[in-house]
Amino acid sequence: MKIRICLLSILLVSGSVFAGGVDALKAFISDTRTARADFSQTVFDQNGRVRQKSEGTLAFSRPGKFRWVYQKPYEQLIVGDGTRLWIYDADLEQVTVRKLGDALGSSPAALLAGSNEIEKFFTLKDAGTSEGLEWLEASPRDKESTFEAVRMGFDGNTLVAMELKDSFGQTTLLKFSGMVKNPVLNASEFKFTPPKNADVISD
Repeated sequence: MKIRICLLSILLVSGSVFAGGVDALKAFISDTRTARADFSQTVFDQNGRVRQKSEGTLAFSRPGKFRWVYQKPYEQLIVGDGTRLWIYDADLEQVTVRKLGDALGSSPAALLAGSNEIEKFFTLKDAGTSEGLEWLEASPRDKESTFEAVRMGFDGNTLVAMELKDSFGQTTLLKFSGMVKNPVLNASEFKFTPPKNADVISD
């Protein structure tokens, strides 16, 4: 049986120098309205064992619109259209749709595709330098969040990695590559129509 772990359902090289990860995040938010990148995702259990590896592509248009395409080991599509969150599992022929609403604000996705009001939803602090990156730690102010903390690693004002620790003791590591900042994105990328043969589950 496949282990299905979806980042958003539990639910991107600059030579600039920043004082720390928090400054790098603020510069990233200020400079990046849209982005496109490839990603790899590794999920570790509470003992550090690898539970799953996957990879795909992402695009976002701030605020509130994003598209994650999981290509391996199974196909899954996640689309935020600014109002709703769509999760399509091709193998199961199943679509889950939820209201995006304020839920985006306290989710890890908000650190990429949310508004500029990051500190309204997260407590930010610098987390030092490691592996040549400036890191910050973002703790959700919402105590009911499924995530305890999110670490973000920057090279200049380019996001290279995210590390998410959830309330179940799991850690999800995302690494981004080939990021293109502020590309022109087609509005259709952030729209989703369920396939005719898919079961649709909504809140």
